[in-house]
Amino acid sequence: MKKNPIGVFDSGYGGLTVLKEICATMPEYDFIYLGDNARAPYGPLPFETVYQYTLQCVKWFFEQGCSLVILACNTASAKALRNIQQKDLPNIDKTKRVLGVIRPTSELIGTFTNTKHIGILATVGTVLSESYLIETNKFFPEIAVVQEACPEWVELVETGKQNTAEADFFVKMHLDKLMEKDKNIDSILLACTHYPLLIKKIKEHAAPGIKIIEQGKIVATSLQKYLKKHEKIDNKCSKNSSRFFFTTGKKQDFDSHASLFFGEQVNVTEIIDINIKPTYTNGLKIL
Repeated sequence: MKKNPIGVFDSGYGGLTVLKEICATMPEYDFIYLGDNARAPYGPLPFETVYQYTLQCVKWFFEQGCSLVILACNTASAKALRNIQQKDLPNIDKTKRVLGVIRPTSELIGTFTNTKHIGILATVGTVLSESYLIETNKFFPEIAVVQEACPEWVELVETGKQNTAEADFFVKMHLDKLMEKDKNIDSILLACTHYPLLIKKIKEHAAPGIKIIEQGKIVATSLQKYLKKHEKIDNKCSKNSSRFFFTTGKKQDFDSHASLFFGEQVNVTEIIDINIKPTYTNGLKIL
């Protein structure tokens, strides 16, 4: 049986925080990461646009031989995952799988709260989709979920301002707005993969005793359990501890940001057109 890496997708750099945790949990597996930086950020884009962009990238992963693709992007998971799973995969290849980050997070989110009141901090697109409200209600109907969109936070991180007074202002502003909506919140989910880079400021301005929930470890543990449960998918995944990184943006930009999110330097390959021929096959990069 031909084996290939697991694909991990994000609109930009943020998904590297998820990949970092996945690699720590499953170090033996091979991974291909693709950041669609040329068209990022996805947050403000219309649903249909995010769906089309995400589908193009998922097809690119399939061209590389990936049998499993993880959308390590809340906006893509919210705006595109269901359509891809229900409309596209049956016509493309019924044996392929595409998973997101919202469902595994929603399955566990209720275990963090004592008051049964949870806050969600996310991009505008994720908030408007109401995906977390819908998914959390499936598993924990008794829990009240309140959302707050933080449109400035991604830019703060990507421009290296996460430790500035400007970050203090916008972090405090959105935390205050969230708590004004529900003063009983005792747990807050960072529902954007960029937000862990603001964790220091978030903890400084959050009320004492509030739990701050990051997604990376949750998604990593969920993926590990998924592969143990689905042996046919697991058997298609190569295990040589290799990592390959690709971007639709500029190599220099990606390389300069990646270590901040992934925790170590990476060597990225720049692809000009998402519809180009495969650049990875049989464990080798073909440039």
